[in-house]
Amino acid sequence: MQGAPNIEPELSSAAMKLRTKKLDRLPWDHTGRHPGNPIFWRIILLMIGIGLRYIFRSSHYDKLPEFEGGRVLSAIHLNGLVDPSTMVHSQDRRVISMGRHDLMTMPLIGWFSRRMGSQPVIRKSEIDNGVSDEEYARKINDRTLLTMTNCIASGHNALVMPEGKSHQDSRLHRFKTGPMRFALNAASIAQHRGLSPPALQPIGLHFRCHYWFRTDAFVEFQEPIPVDAPEVPDAAERLSSGEWVEPPSEQVHELRDRLFSSLSEVTPDAPDWETYRAWHLIGHIKANLANKPLESFKEEVLAARAVRDSLADTVPPESLLDPSIEAAKILHDHGLDGRSMEGTSLKTSRMWLRGLAGILLMVLSAPVTIPSTGVQAFFAWYMGDRTDEGIDARTTYHFLAGMFSPVIFWIPIAIVTSMVLVSPTVDSFPINLVLASSILILIHASNLVFLLGYDYWNDFSNSVKSARLAASEQGNRLIRLIDDVSTNLNLL
Repeated sequence: MQGAPNIEPELSSAAMKLRTKKLDRLPWDHTGRHPGNPIFWRIILLMIGIGLRYIFRSSHYDKLPEFEGGRVLSAIHLNGLVDPSTMVHSQDRRVISMGRHDLMTMPLIGWFSRRMGSQPVIRKSEIDNGVSDEEYARKINDRTLLTMTNCIASGHNALVMPEGKSHQDSRLHRFKTGPMRFALNAASIAQHRGLSPPALQPIGLHFRCHYWFRTDAFVEFQEPIPVDAPEVPDAAERLSSGEWVEPPSEQVHELRDRLFSSLSEVTPDAPDWETYRAWHLIGHIKANLANKPLESFKEEVLAARAVRDSLADTVPPESLLDPSIEAAKILHDHGLDGRSMEGTSLKTSRMWLRGLAGILLMVLSAPVTIPSTGVQAFFAWYMGDRTDEGIDARTTYHFLAGMFSPVIFWIPIAIVTSMVLVSPTVDSFPINLVLASSILILIHASNLVFLLGYDYWNDFSNSVKSARLAASEQGNRLIRLIDDVSTNLNLL
């Protein structure tokens, strides 16, 4: 983990507000029982699925490796609330999570977070800035660690972001030790109770561009890292009684380094985003020259990783990297990427039919989509572009609009509409119920049609950008750079 940046997060205005009364009343449990509501969990999963379906154009989840014990799910943290939501969506069992104290106590998100069983954390930067005193922070954090520890020991999955913050770098930041500490203590409790030991589960979260609406996502899993119980006398008994016990620091650090190494393999792990985009472009060029164009975002990620690994043991040749970085930058500045390449040239055909189809689909679905989802979509766009949370919060607002629309907007719209169409009486209740349910399905289906039209329009827009770039001086420069890259591919 040497060389990993250790940068404390800048605190948002929300993080500067400590709501102690709500934190004290927040549900927790040190018996191993999940503190969330099991019925509500199913509702949350459905809402998360709708939100992710709206913000991702395509998504691919690899199969989760089999493991009997509880897992500590970990990933790089680039995309605000979208990261943990994507990880939850990939699991086959209930998940307990920990996060910023303000997310657990704010009006809407907090209400749902508490019913999911999420646990609060008061970070060092918040203590340093006077948001909380050390004694109260230790009380809350120890309570959270014990809740997470017992849940993991009982076989639940826990979701953590080991960097302790969301950031915008193309490589991992230094890990906090909390996840390793409660994983080791969970192993002690599991051993004491005769349960299956836990493991750390590294997860690769990949987004074509994490702050773009309708981007592509790919989720992959490394093999679980088993966690052995430390040899600390009476640790399990003390932990079971509600006392937090610090595991041996050498085991904590060894486990942290193993997780960091495993997780680095499934992250961009690039010096900067310009270099990472260049790796993607090189992957496209290699595939095109082999007459096997990359067909999915997963293939792109794996191709870029192969380029990264090929260059890992050598000094990157300037004759290969410099032109590929410049070429990738030209494409990115025009809102394009390696998919706009055909062989070693830019695509020049404009996708008129797709553009017309996109307009038609959006016009047909607009009478349902705009009244039911248009207002919250507008505010998600407006607030996402103006938040003090950072660019990673942009898609968080998009996601939350999609996630909460069904319960806050669609249900009231469906109920009122059904009552207008059929006067509510005792006898008509079943009809009103069926009608309201049908309206909910209609709204969701209409939104998906509208988004498909939006995607088609973007395809047309990108084809126009590509054609215009090909006819420009920058386009000529790009082709010369691509030729240089093609000539020097043997250096890989």
